[in-house]
Amino acid sequence: MVNEFELKKQICEIGRRIYNRNMVAANDGNISVKLNDNEFLCTPTGVSKGFMTPEYICKVDKDGNVIQANKGFKPSSEIKMHMRVYAKRPDVGAVVHAHPTFATSFAIAGIPLTQPIMPEAVIALGCVPIAEYGTPSTMEIPDNVEKYLPYYDAVLLESHGALTWSTDLLAAYHKMESVEFYAELLYKSKMLGGPKEFDQATIEKLYEIRRQMGLPGKHPADLCMNKGKTNCHNCGGSCHKTTGSVSSVAKSASPEVVAEITKKVMEQLGM
Repeated sequence: MVNEFELKKQICEIGRRIYNRNMVAANDGNISVKLNDNEFLCTPTGVSKGFMTPEYICKVDKDGNVIQANKGFKPSSEIKMHMRVYAKRPDVGAVVHAHPTFATSFAIAGIPLTQPIMPEAVIALGCVPIAEYGTPSTMEIPDNVEKYLPYYDAVLLESHGALTWSTDLLAAYHKMESVEFYAELLYKSKMLGGPKEFDQATIEKLYEIRRQMGLPGKHPADLCMNKGKTNCHNCGGSCHKTTGSVSSVAKSASPEVVAEITKKVMEQLGM
């Protein structure tokens, strides 16, 4: 098990990554890691995430109250948003909030990331909805994010930024990278006349690959909140069958073909 000091160093490293990749500016963004059901490490307010050292990192309880913080540091004002994720998703071990430029542009424009345009995005993210606007540092943001937590592992925050979560810190950060890369590709493809989307049969094949890979988290391959909708990337037909079952579309591919595709996709995802 990684000790607290090592986790603090990891938080600082992820802070440098999001800063160096222009996912935050000045003192924007925040990061947290779950230690146990009542203890969490988090970044402080009012500091650049690109220049943190371990002594900057604060410890809070499940209500966001300070357990430990060095002089001059206090937890991020957005800690309420992180705590809501942990409360509703016990499988989550880390949360990352940032303002990546392409993804945030979609959030400002009110356009969710739901178009199925590349295998890696369909398998890793599913889709990324937009949580309705809330005033920063208030309960409005966690309240607006909450309804998406059972169904997704990433959301855009309307006119604000993006929020991702996963089993551990590196996985949560990689979700943020994937969201931004997906948004950038979608934006650029729109500049070229519009992306060519996968048809429903192709989406379902990719969903079946995800199921066979056994990836953690919530995803439309296994769970759907849009029952009754047709031709919807948020659904992919999974709401019309037993969760985790193999669809007739996926059955049409031989085990060898599915295994080979799975191998290639996992290589692309760095797994």
